[in-house]
Amino acid sequence: MHIISWNVNGIRSVIKKGFFEWLQKEQPDILCLQETKIHEDDIPSTFKEIPGYFTYWHSGKKKGYSGVATFSKISPLTVQHGIGNSKFDDEGRVLITEYPQFILLNCYFPNSGQTQERLGYKLDFNAYVLAYCNNLVKGGKKVLICGDFNVAHEEIDLKNPKSNHNTSGFLPQERAWMTEFLKQGYVDTFRHFHHGEEDHYSWWSYRFSARERNIGWRVDYHCVSRNLLSAVKKTSILKDVRGADHCPVGVELEF
Repeated sequence: MHIISWNVNGIRSVIKKGFFEWLQKEQPDILCLQETKIHEDDIPSTFKEIPGYFTYWHSGKKKGYSGVATFSKISPLTVQHGIGNSKFDDEGRVLITEYPQFILLNCYFPNSGQTQERLGYKLDFNAYVLAYCNNLVKGGKKVLICGDFNVAHEEIDLKNPKSNHNTSGFLPQERAWMTEFLKQGYVDTFRHFHHGEEDHYSWWSYRFSARERNIGWRVDYHCVSRNLLSAVKKTSILKDVRGADHCPVGVELEF
């Protein structure tokens, strides 16, 4: 089972840059999109009726902001739009699809803001997601959490860590939460296979030719509960796929 996650920074924009052609070629079993920036009332039928896929969308109340979507070749057992808390669901940040072997959370974690004005909101969201996942695992479920976590966990996860210690996405509080998240029984699948490897990034600024120079951050993840780790066979960062400031990241599961 091939699962891809991609922050597209606007579904309308990425479609103009060859998204459907890429999807037809790549053919993931499940595709999770973040930051779709489209309200459910405005989604054209061509976005919803994609040959070979069931499509699910969760949008925020504010138009042109946030939003997630999951395209699945497999019909889920259940689909949940949101995580059950209006504080977060009003921003369209989580889609949950359940399959026979696992539960998939497609998440767009908040950005803490240029002046850290949203840091409290982000940490509240993070804590809520962790508690939610812990309850699933305690109930015997296997969990995959994918999406834009909006944090580079360790210094190896961004090109210039020393100059970014006070930058949103690499703040001590954000990194500490990620450490705690993993400590409580979740695995960063990319680092599981690529421990200690440098220069692997999934987001680049549009400024200063950052992508061409590979001055980036790894902020997009597939994390699994430990009871699902044995099914994880491979991970990937599709750095050559253009269309947004993020690139897709993938994971392969085998059951």
